Amino acid sequence: MSGTLFVVATPIGNLGDITLRAVETLRAVDRVLAEDTRRTLTLLNHLGIVAKPLERLDAHAPEGVIERAVERLVSGEKLALVTDAGTPVVSDPGTLLVKRAADRGVHIVPIPGASAVLAAIAGSGLVSGGFRFVGFLPRGGPARREALERVASTEEAAVLFESPERTQATLRDIAGLSPERPATVARELTKVHEEFVRGTVRELSDRGGTWLGEVTIVLGDRPTKSDEPMLTDAEMERRIDEGFEKKRRARDIAEEVALWSGLSKKEVYTKVLERKRVRGGAD
Repeated sequence: MSGTLFVVATPIGNLGDITLRAVETLRAVDRVLAEDTRRTLTLLNHLGIVAKPLERLDAHAPEGVIERAVERLVSGEKLALVTDAGTPVVSDPGTLLVKRAADRGVHIVPIPGASAVLAAIAGSGLVSGGFRFVGFLPRGGPARREALERVASTEEAAVLFESPERTQATLRDIAGLSPERPATVARELTKVHEEFVRGTVRELSDRGGTWLGEVTIVLGDRPTKSDEPMLTDAEMERRIDEGFEKKRRARDIAEEVALWSGLSKKEVYTKVLERKRVRGGAD
């Protein structure tokens, strides 16, 4: 007799957003698998659910932890999988457990609830049809540049997650590819300091400073090519100078600026070397 794995969405900020079905499920299951047991224990205590067996299963869970959970499911236990906020698997841990459990014939039951993606879309006013959910961008290297290029080339609306420390850099990178694209930065969704900041990507990237709280970025439909100016010489020089100030290699600077400008890497590399001579720097 196979058990059941309940994939339970939890509040993304406001505890009042927990659903009745989620509460009933958390009360009924044999144990809860959590990304962070301390945070989940706080939620369970708030809901009056006490003495519930609670185990950690995060993004770095070893193979043995996942296999033990699957064996419990196969033997007939009912388990709830939760993350710190929102729905497991959606830019959160849980994919491998769900796949392994499904492969063993375990019944998978999603318990939907609060969503940062849908909340940001609802408050942005930028999405009327389809959209692309990107999640978190890679932090650097070719993978990040490729991801940025895919986002910029997507004609329909797009939704990204970002940390507050990297939000400004991400906006600046997107502005280099699609400066006039309408955008909304939604931060601290459902919390006391919830805020929606609207403008073009260029305007938001010029805002400066560090964003506070959890951030979701919504990009509206991509403007047509005729609506988007090319990267000016002054903007290109500024980005090249930023690269040198960060002690980056000339070739790495050229590769990144080429992505922003639409010029070939060879053309931009020549400009980077010229700028390097003007600055008197060394690679």
